[in-house]
Amino acid sequence: MISNQNKGAVISKSNYRVNRQIRAQELRVIGLEGENLGVLLRQEAFQIAIDAQVDLVEVAPNANPPVARMMDYGKFLYEQSKKERKARKSQKQVEIKEIRLRPKTTEHHLGFKIKDARRWLEQGNKVKVRMRFRGREITHLEVAQDKMHTIIEALHDIAKLEQRPKLDGRTLLMVLAPK
Repeated sequence: MISNQNKGAVISKSNYRVNRQIRAQELRVIGLEGENLGVLLRQEAFQIAIDAQVDLVEVAPNANPPVARMMDYGKFLYEQSKKERKARKSQKQVEIKEIRLRPKTTEHHLGFKIKDARRWLEQGNKVKVRMRFRGREITHLEVAQDKMHTIIEALHDIAKLEQRPKLDGRTLLMVLAPK
């Protein structure tokens, strides 16, 4: 069952009012070439847009009087979506890679973990270092802190500390970000 309150709502991705959706009685109208046609009544502006075979789009509803522009609305939406796609495409998605350690991790094994972290940081990813404690290992936090400090020192030339080592339950976490 369709509710009455959504009955008159226009389903649209944009927040622009077009043609008959414009509510203001007076509008500041901008022509096809960007020229200012002045303040016109809504009906008058709408008639000029019909004669030019374009849409009247309210681009600044909060202005006094609201600003409406004559344009091909379909073409405008297409251009907007094209710009958004291009912006999303050029955006770099930062991934967070994770290294899992234990307080008993040997120096040799820690070297491999540091090498992986260095590679990921050079690729532009963030690295989360997670040290898990089992049993009574948690009573020796200084061992874990020393290992975390070793990792920070080994990667200080290409990484900055984004989140200091913090105890979260039975896990010690820190986050490194590329410089």
